[in-house]
Amino acid sequence: MHPLQSHLLTLAHYNVWATDKLLTATLALTDADYQRDVGLFFGGVHGTLNHLLVGEHTLWWPRFAQGLSPKVQLDAIVESDRAALAQRLREGAARWPGFIADLSAERFVGTLDYTTTRGVAQSLPFATTLAHVFNHATHHRGQITAALTHLGAPCPELDLVFFLQQSTARGAQ
Repeated sequence: MHPLQSHLLTLAHYNVWATDKLLTATLALTDADYQRDVGLFFGGVHGTLNHLLVGEHTLWWPRFAQGLSPKVQLDAIVESDRAALAQRLREGAARWPGFIADLSAERFVGTLDYTTTRGVAQSLPFATTLAHVFNHATHHRGQITAALTHLGAPCPELDLVFFLQQSTARGAQ
């Protein structure tokens, strides 16, 4: 396995783990707090989770997995139902590890060619752009954990090192 592939596969597994932990933590919020605008770039928890669905699964997944370039607004509320949104985020995150594992080693040194939502053609390094998908999710999960703290809800530990420690401990058993 190409070293970049191994690294990105770890990030994809981390993304599944962190998405699940974050969504579980949001269950502590009342519907009012879940919907409340707390000053995040996408308003509140629901708006930010919708942005994650848009970015990771409505834009980047089709670009990487299907060679498509969808047009959607980054602040679109594509899933208004709280439970359905959580399910779609979990299912979407779960697709990435298998996709990455099945790629050829050559793919990681190639480019990703797509058209932006504004119609501009782009050609970016494949592996680095794929890393962006997981980095972007980490950024917005951090915003949501800040919102959880602000709203008085328990905040999960989402650091990559905690995932690695838990993964190593499970593997040692």
